[in-house]
Amino acid sequence: MSDNAHPLLPAATPLLLGDGGSVQVGGVDSTDGLLLGPAPGLAPLLRGLDGRRSQRAVRADAVREGLDPGLVDAALDALRAGGLLTDLDAADLLAVGAGPAAAARAAVELPAAAAVPRSAPWRARRLATVVVEGATRAGTPLAAILAASGVGRVVVRDTGVVTAADAVVGGLNAADEGRPRAVAAADAVRRVSPLTDLGPLPAGLQPDLTVLTRPWAASDPLVRAVAGVHLVATVRGETGVVGPLVVPGATSCLHCGDLHRRDADARWPRLAAQLTATEPPPSGATLTCLLTALLAAGQVLAVLDGSGAPVTLGATVELRPPDLLPRLRRWPPHPSCDCGAAGGAEAPGGEGLGALPGTTPVDEATMGR
Repeated sequence: MSDNAHPLLPAATPLLLGDGGSVQVGGVDSTDGLLLGPAPGLAPLLRGLDGRRSQRAVRADAVREGLDPGLVDAALDALRAGGLLTDLDAADLLAVGAGPAAAARAAVELPAAAAVPRSAPWRARRLATVVVEGATRAGTPLAAILAASGVGRVVVRDTGVVTAADAVVGGLNAADEGRPRAVAAADAVRRVSPLTDLGPLPAGLQPDLTVLTRPWAASDPLVRAVAGVHLVATVRGETGVVGPLVVPGATSCLHCGDLHRRDADARWPRLAAQLTATEPPPSGATLTCLLTALLAAGQVLAVLDGSGAPVTLGATVELRPPDLLPRLRRWPPHPSCDCGAAGGAEAPGGEGLGALPGTTPVDEATMGR
């Protein structure tokens, strides 16, 4: 490993002292631990691995404390091999933000982000822009989760007014009743991530991803023309629905889904017009809304991080009470749709679109309402 690597041992990783100055790192739950030493002074050195010092600096500090530099290098290499240590990119450190509060918030998020197999993933998140269309009971918590996870610009769009039923953990609250939903949603995001840019999208700037969170936005003809990569993440009745994730021209689109619904039920266009004519009331239990927001956040971050093919490419994941176990439903490109996906190559990372472990795939023949 390069001397310029910035080793990070998450602060929550247990460091347990043994006999003669030995140290057990981790190994108290589901992950494998590592026994190091004995070497007096090793535990404080390991606890100081916050990613802000290069390995060269860590080694120099160890020498000043009387530790063998070869032992330090061997310990760090062993921790890396065991998946207990990650290395931060210098660009990620610069993107953390100034002040102790920003550093404290980033400290608990960085270990997961740093594990992404790309250079400077935290910096990439800080430079990303995500638009959330709808300050719903799933949309507002989703926006807050994305901001807390490092997304630099989160824009929540909504023209409605908060009602008592909109209140949800991590989103709008009871004191917001009567306020503009977009303003109240921005406050909810700001509570968990004060440095996130919440201003309107500048003219000409296309977001990295748009999330549609209103219940039937996917069937609204006015929404189908959304530009760029977009994802549906909503609660319909009591069911959370995440997907499809649409990459224009490469995966099935929202219109493909509507055409499949029409094939299953010729009445669908007339029914969809009724569903999208007015804004439905808030729906979904708190648990359903939050699980939907969490699953959607994972899909968004997978896109921003480039960490692999998200499962919602060409598919939806449904969360139905009471068990709320995810069920996968595929939406292949429709041959009558002009989006171009039906005649193109398989969706990016198509091999990753199989059923989620422990879930029940839904037969495509059931793709009606």
